[in-house]
Amino acid sequence: MARHSPRGRLDLDLPKAKLTRQNLREAGTLFHYLRPYQGLLLAAGSALILSSLLSLCFPFLAGSLMDAATPAAPTRSVPWLPHDVNSIALLMLGVLAIQAASTFFHSTIMTKIGQNAVADLRRDTYARLICLPMSFFGQRRVGELNSRISADLTQIEGTLIMAVPQFLRQTLMLLGGIILIATTSGRLTLIMLAAIPPVIVLAVVFGRKLRRNSSAAQDKLADTGIIVEETLQGIFNVKSFVNEAFEIQRYRQSLEDYLHVALRGAKLRGAFIAFIVFALFGCIVVVLWSGASLLQSGRITIGEMTRFVLYTAFVAGAMGQFADLYSQVQKAIGATQRVRELLQEQPEFAVLKPEAAAETSSARPTLRGEVEFRNVHFHYPSRPEVEVLKGISFTVKPGEKIALVGPSGSGKSTIISLLLRFYDPKPGEILMDGCAAPDYPLAWLRNQMSIVPQEALLFGCSIYANIAYGRPDATEAEIMEAARLAHAHEFIALFPEAYQTLVGERGVKLSGGQRQRVAIARAILKNPAILILDEATSSLDSESERLVQLAMDKLMENRTTFIIAHRLATVRRADRILVIRDGLLVESGTHTELYQRADGLYRHLAELQFNLKN
Repeated sequence: MARHSPRGRLDLDLPKAKLTRQNLREAGTLFHYLRPYQGLLLAAGSALILSSLLSLCFPFLAGSLMDAATPAAPTRSVPWLPHDVNSIALLMLGVLAIQAASTFFHSTIMTKIGQNAVADLRRDTYARLICLPMSFFGQRRVGELNSRISADLTQIEGTLIMAVPQFLRQTLMLLGGIILIATTSGRLTLIMLAAIPPVIVLAVVFGRKLRRNSSAAQDKLADTGIIVEETLQGIFNVKSFVNEAFEIQRYRQSLEDYLHVALRGAKLRGAFIAFIVFALFGCIVVVLWSGASLLQSGRITIGEMTRFVLYTAFVAGAMGQFADLYSQVQKAIGATQRVRELLQEQPEFAVLKPEAAAETSSARPTLRGEVEFRNVHFHYPSRPEVEVLKGISFTVKPGEKIALVGPSGSGKSTIISLLLRFYDPKPGEILMDGCAAPDYPLAWLRNQMSIVPQEALLFGCSIYANIAYGRPDATEAEIMEAARLAHAHEFIALFPEAYQTLVGERGVKLSGGQRQRVAIARAILKNPAILILDEATSSLDSESERLVQLAMDKLMENRTTFIIAHRLATVRRADRILVIRDGLLVESGTHTELYQRADGLYRHLAELQFNLKN
């Protein structure tokens, strides 16, 4: 999983979890996603067992083939086995055909089961993630959450499809191979079992060093990725400061650091491979030498020798696979724990089907737009020591236009977040039409509000889809009417593809004024009872601001409106201006009333902006 280390680096390696009983029990809770596929799972498991057993038959039949080819050699009669070379060869081909068919069946079915089960898990994980409260997102990185949907679930999918079946298969091959080796020659079995453990111990030691080097290399590679990400995100600054050469040198140095670690790992990996080759083939030489001595003395047949060598290869192959499979299972357990943590988070509300949501909406009247804050205190969960709001109280009548002004960091945006119930005050309460805000269904309450932010965030789809986001069930005529009211239809009609024009990521293909008018059209389509305007014209040129202001005037008609503004020229026509400083409501009144207070904060802010001096 992509994660940030304490030093700020992006770690690309998936963390592992120990295979404790508790971790396995927690991981097992996600296996209920396999329950709908129990029949297929049983069939795939049966095919896997059949395929493994048939694999174990192959060395036995190969040994019998060698014995049949040397009639003078002593043999042990097997009643059901033919004794001529041709019949045994045909039997081996038949076994291989059945094994291939069963392997294809269990591989295909396990892939189908794994992908369907993980698709269900992805759906539930995303549904839970998207419904979590803002306090959750305020304490998580976007990259971390994205990795849970991508990297973690991909790791679980790979484990279900490949690692678990292979783990079961290699277990059967290991146990079956050892049992069949022991029945072939007890002496050779003891020789093999005595030679293998030292090899495994040394392989584990090498493996730990390789993992440490691999982790260091991934840290260095992550550093290069961060440089690329930062450079591309800040390409405007790179170009404007003519720092291309500096960034190239920074990237080159980071690559050299990575190469140094990677090449050191390559030497270690080469030594490890050389050791494994020598050790494994050395074990085989010892076994062959011992077997040749037994064969020479007549204590085993050439067929038994053949079986033993092939079964030894099977056992060695199975043991070689276990280290990698164990690592994959560890990663899957770690991924499962993180996904399970996400699934255990409490959502803000349950997402209803469209029919149920429509019934809920029709069962309640639309809000009139009366809002009251009663002694509202608040601090963000991520900063419990900082009190952002300190006993804010005010009342807004239906249809009233309220402006929130004050220095940066005074608490204006926090008031809006509480209004939308991204957070709840502690202590204090917020009332809507005389009822406490928590008494309303959260989804229904937010549907009564709409916000036009300072930087309109558009999705990378068409203009039509972006406007329709305000009310997905709206008709084409309603969407076009909303665009006309927002003064957006004029520029949309000039595009060759009109409403189907793609706006690009975050709406980059549109100008700032065009994006704002699309956002206003979206808000008009939603037809909210309460409207929130967050510095909606602060970054526009004069002509764009005029058009956007006309659209907003239309949007504010007969709606309770909250206007966050740093540019005081935009709030002169507000019915009331609330002046916030350090989380306190220090002044309230119209522009004229507040400006007449010689020592007031509003007067001070206005003079700074308009350069008005007595």
